[in-house]
Amino acid sequence: MDTILRTDNLCKFYGEGENEVRAIDNTNITIRKGEFVAIVGKSGSGKSTLLHMLGGLDIPTSGRVFIGDKDIFSLKEEEMAVFRRRKIGFIFQAFNLVSSLNVWENIVLPAGLDEKQVDEEFVNDILNTLQLENKIKNLPNTLSGGQQQRVAIARAIASKPDIILADEPTGNLDSKTGDEVISLLKMSAKKYGQTLVVITHNEEIAQMADRMIVIEDGKVVA
Repeated sequence: MDTILRTDNLCKFYGEGENEVRAIDNTNITIRKGEFVAIVGKSGSGKSTLLHMLGGLDIPTSGRVFIGDKDIFSLKEEEMAVFRRRKIGFIFQAFNLVSSLNVWENIVLPAGLDEKQVDEEFVNDILNTLQLENKIKNLPNTLSGGQQQRVAIARAIASKPDIILADEPTGNLDSKTGDEVISLLKMSAKKYGQTLVVITHNEEIAQMADRMIVIEDGKVVA
C-alpha cells in the first residue's frame, strides 16, 4: 500500500529554557492510503497539536510533513489553503458549521470556495449514507448534536479529499451517538476510498481503527 502521509522528525516546542514545552518531540509516523488510524493519548499528550500539524493548520518548530510526495510546509500560505481544501477534510469536536447556512449549503461550502462544480449525485449519496437526506433545508441549530456531527462528516467527505482528519469527533456526543458517528465515518471513508486519522481518548473508538498510534509527552510510544 502507498504511503499517503508521513512526518520527518516533527517537533513543536513552546517557550524557552526551563519553561520549554515539547508538545511534539521528534515524531516520525507513516500512514498508508486507505488506512483508519487512531491517535490516542491522555489530555495534554500532544495529539491535537500533531493532528493540526498533519493538516497544515499549525507550523512545526522543525521537521516536515509529507502528503503524498509534497512537503506541505514548503507551500506559500495561499497555496497551503488551496492544498488543504482539496486534499484534506477536517472534522472538529465543535462541529464548526456555519449557523446561517442550511445543511446542504454547509456541506457544499468547501467546493464553492474552490469554485468547483458540486457533484450533486455524490453529495446525495453521502446524505443517504449518513441518514441526512431529510434534513438538507435545516439550519444547524435545529439539529441534534449527532446530526450536526454527521453534517460535519458529510462536509469533510464531499470535497473528495484524500485524507480526513478528525479531532475528538465524538467528544460532544453521548456514547451511543458517538459509536454510530464513528461507524458511519469508518464506513464512509472505506466507501469513498479515503484515509482516516482520528484523535481520540476513547478506548472503544480506538479499537475500531486498523491501527493505533499512542502518544505520550509529544513522543510516539507505541
